[in-house]
Amino acid sequence: MSRRRVVITGMGVVTNLGNRVTELWDNLLAGKSGIGPWTLFDASAYKVRFGGEVRKLELAPHIDVRLARRLDRFAQFALLAGIEAIKDSGLELIKIEDDSLENVYQPAKTDPWRIACVIGSGIGGLNEFEEQHLKLVKSGPTRVSPFVIPKLMSNAAPAQISIYHGFRGPNLAVSTACASAANAIGDAMRMIQYGECDVIVTGGSEAAMTTMGLSGFIQARALSERNDAPEKASRPWDKDRDGFVLSEGAGILVIEDLEHARRRGARIYAELLGYGTTADSFNITAPCPDGSGAAKAMELTLRDAQLQPEQINHINAHGTSTPLGDVAETVAIKRVFGAHAPKIAINSTKSQIGHTLGASGGIAAIVTALAITRNIVHATINLDTPDPECDLDYVPNQPREMKVSAALINSFGFGGHNACLAIGPVR
Repeated sequence: MSRRRVVITGMGVVTNLGNRVTELWDNLLAGKSGIGPWTLFDASAYKVRFGGEVRKLELAPHIDVRLARRLDRFAQFALLAGIEAIKDSGLELIKIEDDSLENVYQPAKTDPWRIACVIGSGIGGLNEFEEQHLKLVKSGPTRVSPFVIPKLMSNAAPAQISIYHGFRGPNLAVSTACASAANAIGDAMRMIQYGECDVIVTGGSEAAMTTMGLSGFIQARALSERNDAPEKASRPWDKDRDGFVLSEGAGILVIEDLEHARRRGARIYAELLGYGTTADSFNITAPCPDGSGAAKAMELTLRDAQLQPEQINHINAHGTSTPLGDVAETVAIKRVFGAHAPKIAINSTKSQIGHTLGASGGIAAIVTALAITRNIVHATINLDTPDPECDLDYVPNQPREMKVSAALINSFGFGGHNACLAIGPVR
């Protein structure tokens, strides 16, 4: 059975460097950091007092007050980014005028049963869980909101995108920690390849910058403690890195069958070429030091994409800025690419926006598609003193004009989850 080709036709983001794709891209190329002091709650008593907050979230006109009250922050992110991605894709929709329905739109030409939603989130509605648990403890069970379950559940993100747009195909949530969005995109790609759907809204969303989220990562000793210079805290592959920066956001894509996209005259950003996923089977939080799990995911992706290692000239790396993770990923890349590894332009979007956990693979996929379209790769900022154990080309501190012939996107998560995507221009 021949596989259908899958392309990216729409993209939407919510990030600390912009809530529009063009704004995010411009700020990345300008070398800006979206990391700053914590404002979501008083963090003065915490060892870490900064992060990558989304500070300019505008729900109107797309999400009214009534709907907003039924959505946790992570689902708000997903829906806003999804609306942007669907609009960007040019998929034709009909406005629903019946106020008794929760649908705002329905597809105009594409069969709604052939449009799916597959969205990843590592944690889901942590904000809602904390707020309602506090009410339970302080005021008793009768004060808990009736919306608590539909707000905190991880599948609220794809469900709300589906309901809002009238999409009736498969509706799935993926939760593999920080690999969630990449796994969601890869799973969605395969659904199109094998004919289950024609169009899928996919990617990831996360909003875990809460009292519990911050406390948990601090206690796990995973975060940078560079409170005196937050914008310098995320520094992948730098010798002075001391942990990742907790951030929030969403990256949502519209992917579809190539022939379907061509028939409707859609703009095509890039083609999804391959996907591989593995488990480290090593430790619940630490990566396998020999990089074997990550390396195998990359190898499977190259095989799936029918690419030779020498054809890859760019990697948007996981690159979280943790002492163990950056070395393990470097080791993994060397295992896969051998003598070709130093010739690959590798960058980390997390150096500028921090680590958005389950959303990171979606944002990375969008940024990589733009690198392919615009022929330029953004820099890894704050890479001032390279770690001797991390000796590859990480595009330090200045963007690089280059033609991206084929790229990989790496996403690794707690639990030993490894996901990799291959992406390139349509040929």
